[in-house]
Amino acid sequence: MSEHSRGTGRIRGTGSRRKKPSRRHRAKVVVGWTVAAVVVAGGSGLGYAYFTLNGNLKGVDINAALGADRPDDVDDGSQDILVLGSDSRSGDNGKYGADDGAARSDTAMIVHVNEGHKAASVVSIPRDTLIDRPGCTSDESGDPVAAEQRAMFNTAYEVGGPACAVKTVEAMSGIRMDHYVEVDFTGFKKLIDELGGVEITTNQAINDPKSHLDLEPGTHTLNGEQSLGLVRTRKSVGDGSDLGRIQLQQAFMKALMEQAKSVGVFTSPKKLYDIAGTATKAITTDSDLASVSELTAFANGLKSLSSTNVHMVTLPVQYDPADPNRVVPLEKEAQQVWTALKSDLPIPASATERSAGDKGEAGQVVE
Repeated sequence: MSEHSRGTGRIRGTGSRRKKPSRRHRAKVVVGWTVAAVVVAGGSGLGYAYFTLNGNLKGVDINAALGADRPDDVDDGSQDILVLGSDSRSGDNGKYGADDGAARSDTAMIVHVNEGHKAASVVSIPRDTLIDRPGCTSDESGDPVAAEQRAMFNTAYEVGGPACAVKTVEAMSGIRMDHYVEVDFTGFKKLIDELGGVEITTNQAINDPKSHLDLEPGTHTLNGEQSLGLVRTRKSVGDGSDLGRIQLQQAFMKALMEQAKSVGVFTSPKKLYDIAGTATKAITTDSDLASVSELTAFANGLKSLSSTNVHMVTLPVQYDPADPNRVVPLEKEAQQVWTALKSDLPIPASATERSAGDKGEAGQVVE
């Protein structure tokens, strides 16, 4: 594998070409950077490290914030987890833009693990999706936040924090979220660097001034900064929309899990502890997961999940006729997705046939 790019200025990938792996060997796995963080952190279970790792974790009491006005908590053995990537510019994240005191959910996925924990579905929600946002309570001030029609999906996190994001997803889907996981820019970068980088193959050049990513076609080992650039890239791939960026993110997720496996995260206690230390600092979870013991139990429950039995889709959407920079859900097809998850069934192909998501050239750029 190639070495990380060094120096300042544009982020350039380096590395020699290699034989492209077959699709059969490229695992389809349900990991965003956040899910990977949960798995490696939860899998530690090292007694001597318990208190150190436990002290790293941050939890949000979603249940207390939302109360009883939520979808039924169906105890059928399946699990639904809302995974968010935060684009806050505060602290170390200030280098990615001016800190205006707000943060948005730059990446959002609903991860549904089936009853037997041997299959999963992942539904990415474009941040530019126009939805009817329910009334919330600000997690910063405690003040009420009025409901809004045709609000961008990612404003839910901006105006009300994690609890409002969960409430919005539950209002859209009718599905109660069992857990919540969030990671920010800096935590993501550190996790990738601790893993030793992630190897990806680009089938065409990526030159994106916004994300400062500059890659030639070929195989590259991306460090944390480059990896962040890739998952933030939008304008230079596909049609330049958030839908293309989601496809890049999904491709990167597969490569991330392969890297975690290749460096022995799941077989080496020392490597696992090193990764767990970084991961537990990188993530925020719901309060039910905010301990090493709970993360361990959660991760152990996912060990039987086969990498070949994960289905990734984007919420069925179309471009908004009134604003081509926004998308709106295809109501009938979106309902097919939510019904499948509620029933613990695979998402039917008919749900995404007319969708503007999961199409275009962006999905072919990275392997």
